[in-house]
Amino acid sequence: MGRAFEVRKSAMAKTSAAKTKIYSRFGKEIYVAAKAGIPDPEMNVSLRRIIEKARANQVPADIIKRAIEKAKGGGSEQYTDVRYEGFGPGASTVVIDCLTDNVNRTYSEIRNCFNKSKSKIGVQGSVLHTYDSLGILSFVYDDEDKMLEALIEHEVDVKDLELEDGVMTLYVEPTDLYKAKDAVDTILPECEFSTLENTLLPQDYVSLSSDEDKQMFERLMGMIDEIDDVQNVFHNVSSDE
Repeated sequence: MGRAFEVRKSAMAKTSAAKTKIYSRFGKEIYVAAKAGIPDPEMNVSLRRIIEKARANQVPADIIKRAIEKAKGGGSEQYTDVRYEGFGPGASTVVIDCLTDNVNRTYSEIRNCFNKSKSKIGVQGSVLHTYDSLGILSFVYDDEDKMLEALIEHEVDVKDLELEDGVMTLYVEPTDLYKAKDAVDTILPECEFSTLENTLLPQDYVSLSSDEDKQMFERLMGMIDEIDDVQNVFHNVSSDE
């Protein structure tokens, strides 16, 4: 199976297992974007784009509205983006993105996850070079030629295009994510995206050979998922694990 299969399978598992986490993640991102500018998606491009991503992840409208209203009400929280990298059991690697109001607390919690799963937190750049940063869009459509024409017209740097069971997945430069969305919209107005995000994909996937490594990796993922500040987790372990 190709990248699209890996991404969709992972996304489905994430959605079914942690809807509340996803809602919380987007609620925080929407609040930050709304507070940083005008709390109106018609006048705040960053806010509008995050809302589009939230809708692609089936985040309910009332959660989006509450986050914007909180920003309008002058919420006092101040958040910082931080990224942690590390080495998990076996040959696994992990990249963790957080949005936190206390960097020291978050680092301590992340480090504890690695320490208690026979893993090792790394320095900045120790793992990231083994991942590709890509924008991904997935939606129902099957005319590759017509789509490629639209993408070229919009000057989108397309890295790959996959078609599987009537679902098209585009891989583009992260900076071209919304140029690609505009291209899709010219063909499919009001398109419903199952994936619309910038992400990290490992250059190679690994399988964990021992039961201990599998158990420790599951512990690491479980502990990380319990941390409220965590927004995204990327790893190179095959989804068949």
